[in-house]
Amino acid sequence: MVATRLAPILAALLLLPDPGRSEGFGDVLRGGDVFERACGACHEIGSGASNRVGPHLNDLFGRRAGSVAFRYSASLSRMGADGLVWTLETLDAYVENPRTLVSGTRMSYRGLKDAGRRADLMAYLRSATASPADIPESAPTARPTMPNLPPAVLAIVGDADYGEYLSSECTTCHLRDGGDAGIPAITGWPEEDFVVAMHAYRQKLRPHPVMQMMAGRLSDEEIAALAAYFAKLE
Repeated sequence: MVATRLAPILAALLLLPDPGRSEGFGDVLRGGDVFERACGACHEIGSGASNRVGPHLNDLFGRRAGSVAFRYSASLSRMGADGLVWTLETLDAYVENPRTLVSGTRMSYRGLKDAGRRADLMAYLRSATASPADIPESAPTARPTMPNLPPAVLAIVGDADYGEYLSSECTTCHLRDGGDAGIPAITGWPEEDFVVAMHAYRQKLRPHPVMQMMAGRLSDEEIAALAAYFAKLE
């Protein structure tokens, strides 16, 4: 089993840039260890991989979210229908905090905050996928931390009353009572999750074009205010 897993890794090492020489790109072998500890209980990747608690991860890069024959959450299926594709950038954000990228996901994983370990994991996923030849060579070295939020943005204390004033445009689609009528509920979210999600739309990490437009219109203070308002609704 170990030999089977190491074979594609070693093959990939012959094709990839030396991780130790490439700034910002992870280490494949360390990434294999991260995978075993954080992902291996639910996911398989490589030759003969199949669905387990989570879907198999073969052909992952460039794959539309929710496209494998697997029982996904409605939220993930919806994001896939909206155009979410697994790239180095979107996978990195999902692994960092699954709920930030896809609110309502069934993946019960709190996230991997360490950017270096995520880079290692991305390198391993890229090397172990069943079709590494299909992965663009340029993408791994272009991995940014998304969304890029200065600490000062996350530190803004939102004005809930101002958020209520701004919320009418949101509630033309989202329900104030927390119901989900085909559009995700946004009430009761932790404020930081709301802020990060809106900035993910603004930076076009999340794919929904209407939300990208809406988030692009809002200032940082207005996003914080909406976060404060919707967080207090049950």
